[in-house]
Amino acid sequence: MRSLSLRLLTVTGLSLFIMACQSDRATRPLAETVRTPGLTPAAAALVPADAEVVMSALDNPRGLALGPQGALYVAEAGRGPTSSACFGNPAACACEQRGQLVCYGPTGAASRLWKGRQERVVTGLPTFANAAGRAGGPHDIAMLGIGSAHVTIGLEGSPFQRDVTSATYPEFAQLGTLVRVTPNGAWRIVADLAAYEKAANPDPRIFDSNPYGLLSLPGGVLVAEAGGNVILSVAANKEISTFAVMPQVPQANSGDAVPTTIAIGPDGAYYVGILSGAPFRDGAASVYRVAFGQTPTPFRTGFKAIIDIDFDALGNLYVLQHLTTAPPANPGLLIRVSADGAARDTLMKNLVRPTSICGSA
Repeated sequence: MRSLSLRLLTVTGLSLFIMACQSDRATRPLAETVRTPGLTPAAAALVPADAEVVMSALDNPRGLALGPQGALYVAEAGRGPTSSACFGNPAACACEQRGQLVCYGPTGAASRLWKGRQERVVTGLPTFANAAGRAGGPHDIAMLGIGSAHVTIGLEGSPFQRDVTSATYPEFAQLGTLVRVTPNGAWRIVADLAAYEKAANPDPRIFDSNPYGLLSLPGGVLVAEAGGNVILSVAANKEISTFAVMPQVPQANSGDAVPTTIAIGPDGAYYVGILSGAPFRDGAASVYRVAFGQTPTPFRTGFKAIIDIDFDALGNLYVLQHLTTAPPANPGLLIRVSADGAARDTLMKNLVRPTSICGSA
């Protein structure tokens, strides 16, 4: 039976990992979780009783991927500003950082767990963060073989503002991109997705870029462009094209879909989960079936703030909700939907800002 992997626990016979919390300076100790000494009682109380920690000391962990040899890789958005390259975040940026001073810091990374050993295999990836350490940067990771991978680098704002800022601080030009990392830890930008948003603007209602979820394919990758409300294709020759434009969401103030995750379903089709725009109303988030050149169609509906999805070998859909109530009191959920869509089971509750799930054979 295929299992899902994040933090290891057992749920009705499936092996599961639950992704470490999206930690900032205030909550980073929660990444240590159970069986780790030194946690305060308040922090330990937030850890699910049936969860086992397999990785710790991660800096804003986000996306997960399993390598061909069974290693688990984690994209880390970084730990906070480290330079004087700062700017006041424009209104177009994410609501959690709007109006705050945002600074560049090359503290993004990717860590690997293999044969019981945890190590950072890539460092120095572009990151931006506010003074509280709430970071944007490496969001997801998709493997390209043993040790090679693609990583999305977020922006959370207008590509025009990025260009203005990078005229003074060139470091900011690295945001809103897709990078490739190699087994020796080197990395380079292979696609400027924010520039594509500026030039093509597939959803013409807004200029916004925040590359988030990734799916590796033969000959390229698909990217969930959460800011631009589109799914982008990046071919092996680095050519960027629009794969699909996500439908507007009436329950969101802006109508933004905010796609965050892409998975291949049991029928071989692509499935996309959406966060939906603020105020993240109950039932506004859905999973869509997406085919090239066709309008995405709803597959499973009635969720809230989807941050990741996956399928198991029986066709069950796993939906990770980033939150269930309005921020800041926003525990997440892991939900399993039966293959026929008739049954929904909540496998885990009270997750602190969960960010990713991934499957293993």
